[in-house]
Amino acid sequence: MIVYQDFNYPLKNENRRLHIYLPPFYDRSNERYPVMYMFDGQNLFHDAEATYGKSWGLEYFLDHYDKNMIVCGMECGHNGDERLSEYNPYDMSWHGHFVHGAGEETFRWLIEEVKPFMDSHFRTYGHREATGIGGSSMGGIMSMYGAVAHNDVFSKAACLSTGVFWNLSRFRKTLSMNVLSPDTRIYISWGEKEAGRAAHNGNPETDTREARAVYRFEHELQEKGARTYHLFVRGGEHNEASWERQNQKYMDFLWMNRD
Repeated sequence: MIVYQDFNYPLKNENRRLHIYLPPFYDRSNERYPVMYMFDGQNLFHDAEATYGKSWGLEYFLDHYDKNMIVCGMECGHNGDERLSEYNPYDMSWHGHFVHGAGEETFRWLIEEVKPFMDSHFRTYGHREATGIGGSSMGGIMSMYGAVAHNDVFSKAACLSTGVFWNLSRFRKTLSMNVLSPDTRIYISWGEKEAGRAAHNGNPETDTREARAVYRFEHELQEKGARTYHLFVRGGEHNEASWERQNQKYMDFLWMNRD
């Protein structure tokens, strides 16, 4: 079941809708549930709501999954560069113009307003060990940042199509400034068709610049104590259909401790 909640985003004083998945029989039990906070909420559950007409199919998947949980999918702004700004913790240049990275402000909103709302209005387990974060593309960047910079809140992260190569130096700086709890679990994936050409016609799983960046940063996360899982998606593209195919993989690793 999906319920919707309009929610003010104070940086813009505009509405950012929450798409909230509740597990089967939620209304007929007193059970509490862990929560996964995910970016691009409009793309998670229903094709009819998705930006490009294809969702992750998460409602159907979770209705049949082994572990019950709540998923709070958060929308970003859809005008101009709003998504690039709201879902980026780092300033960036985009097509020749400056975009302020408001990702930290977005996390303050999530941690100080959205999460307290969820914990007070739904039967959640609000502690860190029962709180995860996830997303793809810009949402993947945010999820990686959140798992590292706000490790006191999020114990697990699904980081799909994160573009580690483009953000490696910034991720490294963020990692150097934070301490990770040893129970941290971080899933990282990238698709073959979004990773660039393999060097010297080598193996695309290991020889693209994205692959090399993922392996390098994954090792550094492990050195800080995190448990990681990487997935190279052969034939994978930068789209919801590719991300939907990973639902079982990242959920199993993050919530079922299946490596």
